[in-house]
Amino acid sequence: MAETKREIERKYDAPAGPFSLPGLTKVPGVSDVVAGGVVELDAVYYDTADQRLAAHHITLRRRTGGADAGWHLKLPVALAAGVRDEVHAPLSDDVPHTLTALVRSRAREAPLVPVVRLRTTRDVTHLTDADGTLLAEVCVDLVRAERVGTDATATWTEIEVELADGGDPAFLAKVDKRLRKAGVEPAAATSKLGRALDETGARAPDGPRAGKPVTAGDHVLARLREQHDALVALDPAVRRDLPDAVHKMRVATRRLRSAFKTYKKILDPAVTGPVGEELKWLAAELGVDRDREVLTERLTERIDALPRTLLLGPVRGRLRIWAVARRIGSRRHSVAVLDGRRYLLLLEALDALLAAPPLLPAAGRPAAAALAKAARKDHARLAARIERALAIAPGTERDHALHDARKAAKRARYAGETAVPAVGKKAAKFAKRVKKVQSLLGDHQDSVVAREALRDLAIQAHAAGETAFAWGLLYGQEQAAGADGERRLPQVWERAAKHRLPAG
Repeated sequence: MAETKREIERKYDAPAGPFSLPGLTKVPGVSDVVAGGVVELDAVYYDTADQRLAAHHITLRRRTGGADAGWHLKLPVALAAGVRDEVHAPLSDDVPHTLTALVRSRAREAPLVPVVRLRTTRDVTHLTDADGTLLAEVCVDLVRAERVGTDATATWTEIEVELADGGDPAFLAKVDKRLRKAGVEPAAATSKLGRALDETGARAPDGPRAGKPVTAGDHVLARLREQHDALVALDPAVRRDLPDAVHKMRVATRRLRSAFKTYKKILDPAVTGPVGEELKWLAAELGVDRDREVLTERLTERIDALPRTLLLGPVRGRLRIWAVARRIGSRRHSVAVLDGRRYLLLLEALDALLAAPPLLPAAGRPAAAALAKAARKDHARLAARIERALAIAPGTERDHALHDARKAAKRARYAGETAVPAVGKKAAKFAKRVKKVQSLLGDHQDSVVAREALRDLAIQAHAAGETAFAWGLLYGQEQAAGADGERRLPQVWERAAKHRLPAG
């Protein structure tokens, strides 16, 4: 079974020549410096032949020696430099399936092979406070690297300062100040693997990089690359069941699909259409888990807000049973989708599209005018759907029409976001106003879905001989919330309608 810990550390290059750590008791908060001994570590790093993991600052190694021998997968965290999630798995001959799954969106079906071997002599020092509590671990590492299958080698000495579990990251800044005063500089390489690849000549050559976007096509492709990268990066987060990961992954699929539709005069729809359909499939499959998550949170908040005197019957217990049953199935389903062949083919299709984008002649037009025009069209589409929905009497048909308007609001908002780099503040304001419409319509749709779930829960409670009073009360609250959203919509829409992007 794999275990995960958050690793927060800083790396430094040791000065040339003989080196010893400066007096670290001078670091504020440090009461004692305790020698932790010397350990010998032997690690083999794995990657694809073209180093897809290293290209995204992901490391996978099999290490022996020390207290944490086994397989280690390090995934970057979008918080700050030097912060990574380290996933551990027991020592084995082959890469554990739990780890290959977490790099599947990067490696695809390419085999993971040994790339570099690092043998490290680690001198460990512990920094503790007045109570003897560990604050950080400082390691002076003598590293000997060899490129697997060749005679290429390299050696160097570096220093790692790793924050203790649950420690304050600000403490590392205090240690940093002390080390810099002693002439120690931050490491030029972000990781041992990165330095080893460079110094042994093992690093795969970088692929072509996109330049600064100029034309309309450049800006659209920049948007597609951004969302493609987000989709791929979120795969391991979804597998690890991290908060909001499914939602973010679905948003990336929607933004990609919306771009295909909005910019059909820039990108050939004959090529993007089939990919868009597969993105629609993926979003729907992931929606099973996300919709369950949102609905459970909403109903829990409703129950928490009720006075205890109105919670008649085992309300919380029934919701818990209902939610857990749905969660087990939806969670298993999401992971199965990501493990499937169809998902891999979608990722390959996106790669191919970005490698050889199906640009039409309009892609060469000036960006600001072309992107603003596309956003105005999506805005007009949204206006027509809202007008239609408001013309329908309250009820099921209007609910469906408002849901359609919500989809149009997302598309218009995404078009505004794409236009921001070329158009500027007006596009940002456009997107912000449309987002408010989208949020209102989204809350309305959530109330519709919640009412269906509450009716189901009430039926289950009644069948079990329980009172359905609380479920009926919550149903009424959701019905009122939906009606309130419909009353507010004209005013919110009026403000958004004023911020259409001007022509020319």
